[in-house]
Amino acid sequence: MASQRIAIVGAGMAGITAARTLVQSGQDVTVFDKSAGTGGRMATRRTVFGGFDHGAQYFTVRDARLALALQSVPDTLSHCRPWSANAVRVLDPSGRVVEAARPGPEAHWVGVPGMSALVKHWAQPLADAGQLHLSHQVLWLQADPLKPSLWAVHGVDALARPWHQGGFDRVLLAIPAPQCAQLLQASPGRGAASGLIAPTLTVQTAPCWSLMLAFPLASQPGLNHLGPQWNAARSTHHRIAWLARESSKPGRSSIERWTVQASAEWSSEHLHDDAERVQHKLMRAFSELTGIHTVPNHAQAHLWRYAKTTQPLGQPYQWDPSTGLGTCGDWHLGQRVEDAFVSGLELGLRLCVE
Repeated sequence: MASQRIAIVGAGMAGITAARTLVQSGQDVTVFDKSAGTGGRMATRRTVFGGFDHGAQYFTVRDARLALALQSVPDTLSHCRPWSANAVRVLDPSGRVVEAARPGPEAHWVGVPGMSALVKHWAQPLADAGQLHLSHQVLWLQADPLKPSLWAVHGVDALARPWHQGGFDRVLLAIPAPQCAQLLQASPGRGAASGLIAPTLTVQTAPCWSLMLAFPLASQPGLNHLGPQWNAARSTHHRIAWLARESSKPGRSSIERWTVQASAEWSSEHLHDDAERVQHKLMRAFSELTGIHTVPNHAQAHLWRYAKTTQPLGQPYQWDPSTGLGTCGDWHLGQRVEDAFVSGLELGLRLCVE
């Protein structure tokens, strides 16, 4: 298609994949994200004790197109490596291993030095060109007042100052399904009338509380690490679904750090609890599962409100040519990083043939 101006809302895996695909076909792409960094739930929380992958824990490479991207985009393999998470234990509520470690059928990959590194690397050309606007939350869309056939995006920055940009032929939403529906409903005219809203409302998601713990004294000479010998585990404990030793991942510092993720059911029940209360409850469960009773030097809880897709849309993307609006993201297909990649890629390719 002829070169067009395209706005993408969301700088996670889906949004950046769509952006890269469109830029490669000669399109003028601008990406907006409310966060201060790229990656979405492929996030890394930086602390004085080291980083925590408090969102997505790893990604798989089942789709040949993702494998090709990892191999062909310059320097990509220096920003991600396989991790031995395919030797995950399964724990009962008391912390007893009920399933021994087994070699998995596929590699589990992580970003290096944190999960956010891969998307950040892929987004760097956009940043270098001034086409990546972080800390820019989009609140609504409307027809451009100077040329009503085009779109204008409106929002606020990190200091709550209003901003807007116009002149876009297309707008793609690469954000969680509930946020997509909310933004479209808040957009007058073609946005609110879009046929994208009703299907988006059928998608169901679940939250996840994540707990980050650091034990720097465990890194002293003569003490390798605290607690169990395994580095990652799934759990049937009613509070905790996943535990991972951050320092076991490639390219990380050696300081003993754990990321603990609550189950979807427990996170839903405690959705409106304050972070401090959640932190204490998850720390107690962490001690029960690992036998680590040492007080951490760092503890922090974070809520991912739309962490897990429990009912996906069932198609890789949505595209409404009559309005020039589209949606992509993992929630179209499932909940994996790879689902986000496929969704963003296929929407980008769809627009390339418009």
